[in-house]
Amino acid sequence: MATPPPRAPLAERVEELLAPGGPLPIVAAGDPVLRAGAARYDGELGPDLLDRFVEALRVTMLAAPGVGLAAPQVGVGLRIAVIEDPAPVPDEVRLARGRVPQPFRVLVNPAYEQAGSERAAFFEGCLSVPGYQAVVARPAQVRLTGEDERGRPLDEVFTGWPARIVQHETDHLDGLLYLDRAELRSLSSNRAVLERWAQPSPAGAAKALDFPLP
Repeated sequence: MATPPPRAPLAERVEELLAPGGPLPIVAAGDPVLRAGAARYDGELGPDLLDRFVEALRVTMLAAPGVGLAAPQVGVGLRIAVIEDPAPVPDEVRLARGRVPQPFRVLVNPAYEQAGSERAAFFEGCLSVPGYQAVVARPAQVRLTGEDERGRPLDEVFTGWPARIVQHETDHLDGLLYLDRAELRSLSSNRAVLERWAQPSPAGAAKALDFPLP
């Protein structure tokens, strides 16, 4: 049996990924890269390649469309993620979910811890699990630490929907999917969520599908 070729250096593999241009292919659930846990970023790509990779993540996230994307979702096992949420939602949804606009942000080596005791549960989806959503109870407020793309320290408290976004993306870097934290009885197709459970809160879904809320 022939010996398999050695894996290309990480920077070379990222260059190959970026070469075609445009949005990057999004890895779907079932690929081991989503479960492996990402390695700490320590300058492996260099400033120019990191900038190009971050921009490709942003292009891919917006094209999907989504409000966050982690490097493992495009097959790169590094602790890098991007978020951006214009929050184009009705006032009742904004108030119920605490969904406020978030500018484009790059999260490098992020980690979070719960801040306060409150938890909130809402339907959540994922670009790597297309077509479905499920209710996930998460801390309503978290402290996020890490760095930005320039190596500047990040230490910030996020609340409401932005807290949900940074938890979801950081979980990806730890090899977790939102389904690992979800109430599986709530699992619904995107169409069912749109037609049945589009209310600001999942209380109606919890009653009809028989799952608990915090």
